[in-house]
Amino acid sequence: MSTLEQIEAAILTLPPDEFQRLRQWFADLDYQRWDEQIEQDIAEGKLDALAEEAIA
Repeated sequence: MSTLEQIEAAILTLPPDEFQRLRQWFADLDYQRWDEQIEQDIAEGKLDALAEEAIA
């Protein structure tokens, strides 16, 4: 059984309150990583063309 399959199986056994805590933790982590990616894209100039288009 892969690690992912083990995690999935463990999640299915969580009581509702712990499942809710996991969902919130995962959502927070996802938003944090998304913010980090956006900041990296900005620093690398990947969004410059979009910014210039919006200003124009």
